[in-house]
Amino acid sequence: MKKDQKIKVGISIGDLNGIGTEIVFKTFADSMMLDFCTPILFASVKTLSYVKKVLGSQIGLHGIDTVSKALEGKINVLNVWKEPVKIAFGEATEEAGKYALKSFVRATKALKDGEIDVLVTAPINKATIQTDDFKFPGHTDYLAKELNGDAMMLMTTDSLKVGLLTDHVAVKDVPVHITPEVITQKVETLYKTLQSDFGIHLPKIALLGINPHVGDNGVIGDEDDKVLIPTLEKIRDTGKIVYGPYAADSFFGSGNYKNFDAILAAYHDQGLIPFKTLSFGKGVNYTAGLDQVRTSPDHGTAYEIAGQNKADHGSFREAVFMAIEIYKKREDYEELTRDVLKISPRKSVHKGRQAPKES
Repeated sequence: MKKDQKIKVGISIGDLNGIGTEIVFKTFADSMMLDFCTPILFASVKTLSYVKKVLGSQIGLHGIDTVSKALEGKINVLNVWKEPVKIAFGEATEEAGKYALKSFVRATKALKDGEIDVLVTAPINKATIQTDDFKFPGHTDYLAKELNGDAMMLMTTDSLKVGLLTDHVAVKDVPVHITPEVITQKVETLYKTLQSDFGIHLPKIALLGINPHVGDNGVIGDEDDKVLIPTLEKIRDTGKIVYGPYAADSFFGSGNYKNFDAILAAYHDQGLIPFKTLSFGKGVNYTAGLDQVRTSPDHGTAYEIAGQNKADHGSFREAVFMAIEIYKKREDYEELTRDVLKISPRKSVHKGRQAPKES
C-alpha cells in the first residue's frame, strides 16, 4: 500500500436477517470514518438499498463490480450478487446463510489476493452457513484454512486481551485438545501477536488452569499437573514471561488480570464470559496469528432486535479501528525488524532474556 492511500477495509456483510447491515450503516454514517479508511462492503447494492430504506438510513452507497473501482471517500459496495434476496429480519433462514457465505468467501479471497488490506466480518449464524463445501464452526476456522499462520481467537480491548487454548470445542473434549504442542504453539502465537500487532516489546502472559482450583493437586483432575504446569516450565526456559496456571474463578474478580498484557484461557466460556462481562459492546474479536488482519464485533446476529434500529454499533466501529491500527503496527514492526537485521543479522533481539519464574 502506498503511504498516501487510505487502508482498504473489506467488510463481509454477515447474516442479512440480523443486525450486521445496521451496525455497518451506523458506523459509516459518521462521515469522519472515511477519513481513516476506504470501506468496501461485499454484498449487493440492490439488497443493501432495500435494507437502507427499511432502517431509514441516509448513507450513500457506491456500487462497483470490481474492487479496483473502489473510490476513497465513498462507501463502496462490491456486487457479489445481483439477484433479489428475501430479507426476513429476526429469522434464521437458509437463504440468509447462503448470502452471508457468499459475502464472506468473496471477501476472504480479496484479502488473500491483496485487493483489500484488512477484513472486518459482520456477525453470521453458524448453523445457516453450513453447506457440503463449508463445514466450519465459524469465521476463524475457515480463515485458518485459507490463510497462512496459526489462527487463534483473541478477544481484545485497549486494556484487556483474552486468548483461547481451545475455542469452538465441546467442554467434554477440552482436555483432549490441550496438549503440550497446542499450549506451546498458542503461547508462541500470542507472544508474537502482542509484539508485532500491539507493539508490546516484552509481553507478560497469564495462563488459566484447566480444572477448578487448578485441579487441587490432582483431587479435581490431573491435567493441570501432568500437562499444563510442565509445559509452562519449558516455555519459561525459553525466556518468555509466562505465569500460571491461575485458578480461573478468582482471576478476573480479583483484578489480577490487570497485571498482564494478555491472558490465555483453557476453553471458550472460561475466557469469554469474564471478557464480555467486563467489556461487552466495546470488545473486538481478532484472529491472531495469521498473515492477514481480520477483526469482528464481540456479539452475534441479535435476531431479537434486527430491523428495529436498536443495535449498538460500538463494537463493530471498534473492530474497524482495531483492524486499521493493527495493520499499521505490523508495518512498523516489519520495518523495525528489517532495520535490526541490517545491523545484526545473526543475533536475536531477545537472546539472553530470561523471564522470572513464579514462586
